[in-house]
Amino acid sequence: MFNRIWKEHVFPDCWKHAFIIPIPKPGKDPQDPLNYRPIALTSCMCKLFERIVNVRLVHILEKNEYISPFQSGFRKSRSTIDNLISLETDIRVAFLKRNHLVSIFFDIYKAYDRTWRYGIMKNLYDLGFRGHLPIFVQNFLKQRFFRVRLGNTFSNIFCQEEGVPQGCVLSVTLFVLAINPILSVIPQTVQKNLYVDDLHISCYARNMQLIERQLQTAINNIVEWSNKSGFTISAQKTIGIHFCKRPLHPDPELFLSGVPIRFQDNYKFLGIVFDKRLTFLPHIASLRKRCLRSLNILRTLSNTSWGADRSCLLRVYRSIIRSMIDYGSVVYGSARPSYLKRLDYVHHQALRLCLGAFRTSPIPSLYAEAFEPSLSSRRDKLSLSYYFRILSNDKHPLRGTLLNGNNNRLFNARPSCIPHFGLRMRNILPDTFHGVKVHTTDFCGHPPWMENSISYINPFGNFTKSDSNNSVLISLFNQHRQFYQSYQPVFTDGSKSLNHVGCAFFTNGHIISYKLHSFTSVFSSEITAVYFALKYIDEHEIRKSILYTDSMSLLESLRSSSTRNPLIKEVKDFYRHLLSKGARILFSWVPSHVGITGNELADKSAKSATEFLTRPIVYADVRSAVNQWCHCQWQEKWNMETNNKLHVIKPVLSYWVTKLNRRCDVVLTRLRIGHTRLTHKYLLFAESPPTCSHCGDILTVKHILTDCVAVDRHRLRYFCSSSFDLSFLLGQIPHFNLFMYLKDIGVFHDI
Repeated sequence: MFNRIWKEHVFPDCWKHAFIIPIPKPGKDPQDPLNYRPIALTSCMCKLFERIVNVRLVHILEKNEYISPFQSGFRKSRSTIDNLISLETDIRVAFLKRNHLVSIFFDIYKAYDRTWRYGIMKNLYDLGFRGHLPIFVQNFLKQRFFRVRLGNTFSNIFCQEEGVPQGCVLSVTLFVLAINPILSVIPQTVQKNLYVDDLHISCYARNMQLIERQLQTAINNIVEWSNKSGFTISAQKTIGIHFCKRPLHPDPELFLSGVPIRFQDNYKFLGIVFDKRLTFLPHIASLRKRCLRSLNILRTLSNTSWGADRSCLLRVYRSIIRSMIDYGSVVYGSARPSYLKRLDYVHHQALRLCLGAFRTSPIPSLYAEAFEPSLSSRRDKLSLSYYFRILSNDKHPLRGTLLNGNNNRLFNARPSCIPHFGLRMRNILPDTFHGVKVHTTDFCGHPPWMENSISYINPFGNFTKSDSNNSVLISLFNQHRQFYQSYQPVFTDGSKSLNHVGCAFFTNGHIISYKLHSFTSVFSSEITAVYFALKYIDEHEIRKSILYTDSMSLLESLRSSSTRNPLIKEVKDFYRHLLSKGARILFSWVPSHVGITGNELADKSAKSATEFLTRPIVYADVRSAVNQWCHCQWQEKWNMETNNKLHVIKPVLSYWVTKLNRRCDVVLTRLRIGHTRLTHKYLLFAESPPTCSHCGDILTVKHILTDCVAVDRHRLRYFCSSSFDLSFLLGQIPHFNLFMYLKDIGVFHDI
């Protein structure tokens, strides 16, 4: 059916109808029809066909670089953070050079609904598209109808005369095509960024008149282009900011279609509030207010007697509150530490609610018990991950900025100036990461219309390693080899231990092994072994071969057509190269450590490889190394908390699963942390510490559980001993009689 629609240039009428469900915009007057967002419901069959077409169209657009690199919307490995970091970097450099920077944030009036359809078709034609695709797009766009649904009530049917259809997969790509030329009319001396329809331009210089001339020229060009392309720039909603640290400087005079552009002290751009001095204080204040409001959800769910369990509450916190804090943290994380600490209160309060911890609980204990790092540590992790993600994309517009060290000396000479993102990352980058080269990823990948999967053989059928005897598996493998005896076997393997990563392959009596960078994962080492085995096959002109690996995940990745791992792409490209030369290559899975000679030799060689192979590291492996480094930094700080009560019980940071009801979980948490209502309530009322009614000692958790001689008989009854440490009772798996003991001595409900 899809092929007939494509070739016969028809489009089903029922696919052109949409049901619109209006969703009110938060904080807006619901009586005004303009304050609603339209959610369009369209045909699922049409969406499926659109997705097929869209994947192919996007591949051609990206492969031929038809879309401007300054457009970040709806593109792989791009996000709003790209535009935010670009703006923040320009402002930091302008402040460093004591320049003015003026930014203009444009608002395109009803951009989606007023997109000129003829302009889309013209852009497709100008890019060289002919034949079925432009005709399909034309049929897709014309004669679109919709009706509004409110409950069970439907409006009349209306025709959408212009614009791209709401709720369609193909619409976003067509809109990007329609607005893409706007970036080409902006002068090279003006910085520009575009996220879908959110256009921003900026210019910095010491002379304000120069800035005015440059920006006014760009604004005039944008207005002229919009008049020709059918878009309308809203002069009332277009805002400017004059970024400058010098006092008493007038704002520039700029005009949009004869209307003066309004300048403000701050503006919310892509979710981040930028103020004219770039302190990010207005953004942090707004973010804190929103997070505190969302904390009420946790307060409702976290009653210490009947509330939700800890893991559920932590998931709610991470998805609703922490996600707001995380967004843009790589940008606003450059604010003063005293400003950023205002968000720490939200983090700590949320952890107390999730854990049910007492209000006086130490902050490091909250982090360790919830296995949730500090916001500072999380910002470092997110920032470093984003830094290396940019380096993995050789077409990213920020890549040159991050690698460019032109202003480094000037920043070092002026420590009062906050460095830009790239320099901040280099300052916190650990020594082990210096010199690491990240493997660039081709996000276009293979053409989606080409067969891109590699099948493999499983000679063992339903026999599994765990349920079968080794002799049975070896026998099955020998039968398999008899059937494929004309194929030369090549055994590959990868290995990773604490201080060693290696790969190797064995064939025809030859063993070749390499030592890899410590950041390399087992998966990457397995792929590397396969890649060099294929190179060996090519160099020795082996006509028929079969590669054996014990990594099922590797074989599944080769069979998949959607993986974006650059090493997998290398293997597939080289595999097709060998096929084009007439070679016949098969892949097969073998179980590890069952006595198959070739696999055992490859495994042993990978573990003992000494020849170091210098290769770029894929982004996924670098990101894992960043996560591990951040965890080690946290562990080092935790190791210094020798006087912390929880440190005695939990010296190694890890996630401890609890399967208790809410009340018991709260009691266990407070006992582990060492702060309970019974022992630490006095801190809230400025009283003296409580003492034991039996022996007069200071009342502590340790005294209640292990020291007080008055309850020794209860300990013997429930724990079969009166001498033990706290980790015996409160460890990862708490003692099963702990709560019975607390109830028996009458303190369970006082904790």
